[in-house]
Amino acid sequence: MTPILPLSRRIPPIARPLCRSTLSKRWSTSISQRPGSDRVRFPGAVNSKFTTEMAFINPQDGAGIPTYRVMDSDGVLVDAGRKKLDVSNEEILTWYKNMLTVSIMDVIMFEAQRQGRLSFYMVSAGEEGISVGSAAALTPDDVVFAQYRETGVFQQRGFTLKNFMSQLFANANDNGRGRNMPVHYGCKYPRTHTISSTLATQIPHASGAAYALKLQSLQNPDTPPRIVTCYFGEGAASEGDFHAGLNIAATRSSPVVFICRNNGYAISTPTLEQYRGDGIASRGIGYGIDTIRVDGNDIFAVYEAMRDARKLALSDGGKPVLIEAMSYRVSHHSTSDDSFAYRARIEVEDWKRRDNPIIRLRKWLENEGLWNEDMEQEARVNIRKEVLQEFGAAEREKKPAIRYAFEDVYDELTDEAKEQMAELKRILETYPEEYDLRQFEGGIKGLEKE
Repeated sequence: MTPILPLSRRIPPIARPLCRSTLSKRWSTSISQRPGSDRVRFPGAVNSKFTTEMAFINPQDGAGIPTYRVMDSDGVLVDAGRKKLDVSNEEILTWYKNMLTVSIMDVIMFEAQRQGRLSFYMVSAGEEGISVGSAAALTPDDVVFAQYRETGVFQQRGFTLKNFMSQLFANANDNGRGRNMPVHYGCKYPRTHTISSTLATQIPHASGAAYALKLQSLQNPDTPPRIVTCYFGEGAASEGDFHAGLNIAATRSSPVVFICRNNGYAISTPTLEQYRGDGIASRGIGYGIDTIRVDGNDIFAVYEAMRDARKLALSDGGKPVLIEAMSYRVSHHSTSDDSFAYRARIEVEDWKRRDNPIIRLRKWLENEGLWNEDMEQEARVNIRKEVLQEFGAAEREKKPAIRYAFEDVYDELTDEAKEQMAELKRILETYPEEYDLRQFEGGIKGLEKE
């Protein structure tokens, strides 16, 4: 019979301080209360003062959480006396070109789907500043869990047009071997987990990954500091995974930055029908998480918020941070959606004219003498040409070898998978006229191991 080990030997050494001495000290400090104290010292409601006045807190009585911004919709810095931005003009020009690239690619690929050349697509119109600005503050070793409107994150982190097109057309050059829907990008480095269709599942995943990074850094202090960044929309914040993920990160003090793109609509549901509280930022405060709300159409504000959030996430041994970036989803939710069925066309056009992250940054660049109309037209022509060139090449490329329908699940193929592959090969050889294998890399030989 296996002997039962003492508790101290069953708990991994790295977790022992958290479970025993450190935890007991923490709680003893929280609960201790001198006679006659004027405030509660109960766990879960620390430092709450006693009162003889009974009053229910009405959220409508308090002021809303402020929204941080650096420049207004005219591209003018709101605080003229603030210190100079800590990024070079060359970097800012790169941000602008990356936003332009995403915008132009979105238009081309949306039209391609309408032509039947692509099965599905999602555009990022109106939210390019959030993705590009936040990604600009990350390192390649920081781990990203995206949703499906983070094309700008991939663009800013070095994803090439060939990478985008290979995934969209599920060809032989696709990192995912053609096994995902379009816009479900992913790559090993910079460290970016493959996007999942299922809403909000990436949030608890990100919390767990951040906790793993924390444990790794404790085991190896020489490891470069890394955080996890998790993107999602305000609609995903209505899922249970959002609450579970934030609570895990808060209680485990995981170094993760949650970025909520509050674009006004969860597919066809406007925010007014999604929740009654003060946006998503108020929930971060409720979970004991450092929180900020920013103007998502202001790429400078997004960058600075993400830069400081990353520092916060790495401080005090690790902690979660929530950024709520306010924007407006100019486009349809996806190519499967007609947003004019649930919102007025004039509303969308008004937002296009009123505010746009690309136009706002362009105005700033022009005010600084760094950009003009000729440069704009030249950039748009060149980017469009590059996108179409990679589009054509990817569309002509063969599909991944058939064996990838079975591989990459286990380290080695199971006996069952080998039997399935053999049966598939038999069927293909028996009925060659029924299956056109010319579009697959290697044809029927693509079932064989390289």
